[in-house]
Amino acid sequence: SFPADFIAEGVDQTRGWFYTLHAIGTAVFDSVAYKNVMSNGLVLDKNGQKMSKRLGNAVDPFTTLEKYGPDATRWYMIANANPWENLKFDLEGIDEVRRKFFGTLYNTYSFFVLYANVDGFKYAEKDIENRPEIDRWILSELNLLVKDVTEFYNDYEPTKVARAINNFVNDNLSNWYVRLCRRRFWKGDYSDDKISAYQTLYTCLETISKIAAPIAPFFMDQLYRDLNGMTGKNTAESVHLTDFPVAQENLIDQDLVEKTHLAQQITSMVFSLRKKENIKVRQPLQKVMIPVLDAKTEQQILAVSDLIKQEVNVKELQLINADEASHLIVKQIKPNFKTLGARLGKDMKTVAGEITNFTADQISTLEKEGKMEIQSYEISLDDVEIFTKDIPGWTVANEGKMTVALDLTLTEELKAEGIAREFINRVQNIRKEKGFELTDRIVIKIEENSPFEKEIMNNKSYISEEVLSDEIEIVISLANFEEIEIDEKKFKIQVIKK
Repeated sequence: SFPADFIAEGVDQTRGWFYTLHAIGTAVFDSVAYKNVMSNGLVLDKNGQKMSKRLGNAVDPFTTLEKYGPDATRWYMIANANPWENLKFDLEGIDEVRRKFFGTLYNTYSFFVLYANVDGFKYAEKDIENRPEIDRWILSELNLLVKDVTEFYNDYEPTKVARAINNFVNDNLSNWYVRLCRRRFWKGDYSDDKISAYQTLYTCLETISKIAAPIAPFFMDQLYRDLNGMTGKNTAESVHLTDFPVAQENLIDQDLVEKTHLAQQITSMVFSLRKKENIKVRQPLQKVMIPVLDAKTEQQILAVSDLIKQEVNVKELQLINADEASHLIVKQIKPNFKTLGARLGKDMKTVAGEITNFTADQISTLEKEGKMEIQSYEISLDDVEIFTKDIPGWTVANEGKMTVALDLTLTEELKAEGIAREFINRVQNIRKEKGFELTDRIVIKIEENSPFEKEIMNNKSYISEEVLSDEIEIVISLANFEEIEIDEKKFKIQVIKK
């Protein structure tokens, strides 16, 4: 069609190509030659220098494509910088894309197909109508992604497309949905709940193959063909012959998305506190305490409280109001000079002084309202850094409007449960090393007088359920054994397939 929807060429062709096309189009057809132009920046070396044979910093494109493949290379180049910006080209970046995006997506597909083959899932059933909340959440996120990606493609913003898909695959699909749903795939009968999980994950993978195909045509076509080969849902032989997905507004639940984001944020903050205090996630803790600033946030957190407790491995989640928080949690504030400097100029010192001297009530108001006026300047949460002092026996983190406090007290009961979880991990590793099938039942034997014998036997039922063990027994000695280590203490166990 004429004029063209868009053309693309290097920035050095502005005068020699872009202008010339318009001049010819106007003279011959009395029309512009194109509607949009994507002016590509230059590809530089990783230090920002122009590539040249003389400097020895040129990258051989054919060697790169042979080693990393065209899709990983293209995805890296598009996701790393807008096409009209200069790109600092680093081979390590391509390798990271291959591992973190394509590797994660492939592992997610492998997980799906492993269990789908065990259960004989072919997507032969009608779509489950009343899906569990977590399925409805990921489908909400998926349809929001389709909306965003469609808009980005239409606006010639491929970098935003790649980054949005990457975030969905890593943060929402792999790190949250699949991780939380693992048990649904490998436990229980072929029920509506399990079918819903299969249908939901299949839909996510199939949709990703379609919306990412313009950037990664080979990988996504193979993903689509593998999925469709299992179910035969689509008549199109290639992903490039299918229609582009259209967002289904009726599947978007904004409130569900918001409260799940809260759960993700709180979980991330508690994980960071555990890391800071060097406490493993497998070690249960008693309580997380969260101050809430409004009724809506309180209701949203309560709705996902069980999920948060399960994720961060705590027994209780306590919500407290602003007044209670002011007596328990001491907050401090300081100006963010990076964001304020350009705006405030000569008034920087005065405004920074006022921010530094904020009272607890002023900090609370800023957190609640999100902004405040000082010396005729509007100050937002981005313009300050709010941090908290730890309470004795607790550790505290602050992020934007959210504050979480984690109880560090470890009772003997909590320690014992932590040992049981570590033991489960070691047994699962042995199952994998021995090549046991997912459904194989086992017997576990432990040499007597081993460390943690009491903790393991007191949690016998829980351990047996998790590792598919029919029996855990203490024996005098073991001729054949695997040596495991928990908390730097080694002991012998035997794992036998029944």
